[in-house]
Amino acid sequence: MKLQTLALSMVLLSACGGSDVKQDAAPKSEAAPAAAAEKTAPAPPPVPEPEPEQKVEIVVDDGTVVTVNLEANDAMQFNTAEIKVTAGRTVKINLKHVGKMPLKMMGHNFVLLAQGTDVAAFTTAGVTSPDTDYVAAADAGKVIAKTKLLGGGESDSIEFAAPAPGTYDFLCTFPGHAAIMKGKLIVT
Repeated sequence: MKLQTLALSMVLLSACGGSDVKQDAAPKSEAAPAAAAEKTAPAPPPVPEPEPEQKVEIVVDDGTVVTVNLEANDAMQFNTAEIKVTAGRTVKINLKHVGKMPLKMMGHNFVLLAQGTDVAAFTTAGVTSPDTDYVAAADAGKVIAKTKLLGGGESDSIEFAAPAPGTYDFLCTFPGHAAIMKGKLIVT
């Protein structure tokens, strides 16, 4: 019995020992090329960080002129719906159409209306007036200030004196835009 146990132990030891040698040899031979490949492969180039978008201040007051940097886009939006100024101050509106669509498809402008103007009636009357940037001749007296109609990538600037204290509507008069492209000028 002792002889059988001794023989069985020898078989097991030789099986384990032989197997360890083969297993150790295989990973070392496979690991060596992988390690060599890691050492010879060039490192990927660094990915440059995107430049931060330059945030444009919407309202800049230098003490003399209140400059409003207004943007309009192809999604029919102004970048603000509220502008606050002091009565009598010079206001400069810089309107930039930051979209890409042409004027005939997605024109934008800034039109500031006198208090009490019915916006729906004003825009309805202007639909048939493309030559005057969709402002009907009969309603021209209701406009305090306006830019020209712009296509994608274009810009225009206007200056005017802020009217008397109160709240005034501004909008884009391109047909259908005034439903969402509108805001308030609040004069204090």
